[in-house]
Amino acid sequence: MEPDLKRGTRMAFLLNRTSIASHFRSRSPLKSEDALPSSRRGFHIELGPREKALLAEDPALKRFKSHKKTVRGLKRVGDVLTIVVVAGCCYEIFVKAVMREEARRQATAASGGAQ
Repeated sequence: MEPDLKRGTRMAFLLNRTSIASHFRSRSPLKSEDALPSSRRGFHIELGPREKALLAEDPALKRFKSHKKTVRGLKRVGDVLTIVVVAGCCYEIFVKAVMREEARRQATAASGGAQ
């Protein structure tokens, strides 16, 4: 009688496990957009006078602002240099692998011909 009781307990455990998994799947936020009533951005809070003063444009700092076209061009140059360096590294790795394979073939050909 005990083996049947153990089997029943195992079956109940598996049924509970699958029902828990299906419960979580049914509450997935991917299913519906209205699953979470609150907004992801949170609540809008009006800025205070101190925050507004900090965000206001300061004429004393105007000369330190970078120009957008210059910054964009500099970023582009940096991106191009990064791509060139990565491509050069990949080429070096490829050349080393080819040279090593070629040396290995010559070594096997030389050892095979010597015997």
